[in-house]
Amino acid sequence: MNDTSVGRLLVASLHQSIADLLPTRLEFYEAWLTPVGQREGRTGVAPLAAALSFLRLEGAPYQLVATRAGEYTAEWTVTDLSQLRRHIITSLPPAIRKRLVVGVARRMVRRTSDTTRVGVRWRRGHGVVELRHSLFCDVRTRADHPLCEFYAAAFRRLLSLFSLDARVVIEQCHATGADPCALSVTLEAPLDGRRDEAVGA
Repeated sequence: MNDTSVGRLLVASLHQSIADLLPTRLEFYEAWLTPVGQREGRTGVAPLAAALSFLRLEGAPYQLVATRAGEYTAEWTVTDLSQLRRHIITSLPPAIRKRLVVGVARRMVRRTSDTTRVGVRWRRGHGVVELRHSLFCDVRTRADHPLCEFYAAAFRRLLSLFSLDARVVIEQCHATGADPCALSVTLEAPLDGRRDEAVGA
């Protein structure tokens, strides 16, 4: 990886989440997640890896910060879409809508890191999201629990913003020795009441 592979969106969402949940620690983390770096898009992999390493040492707050950051990432991704595109996607039947949301999800992941790769498979309302080279899960020492909550929360929130109620569960994580990271996505009844009548993509 090189110093240009971390997206400004990821850094900004982590910075805001730490400000929300660990305000007394914000100055410490700004040594790596600098506001200037965010504006200029200059935060590299090494500083972000250091910030994530210290966040994991915080214990339970790590999951809370990662979750909040994932939610911000999804919200800001949707905000950046044109109003017309958001309206068109939301107005479509769920079977078609979920496929278009996958396109938005791919864009979201690319904006967090240009080295992270995502693949999505759907079958009858159930999806599997595979993530490779996640910056959250690229650890030197194997973790004893999954570290994918950032992306799980981002996908969960993204789906909900397009009125798709989904249960997103971490099935396996590279940080614990699996390859790749995998999220299970199960669509419940659409929030707008319309049925998904087609087999998934």
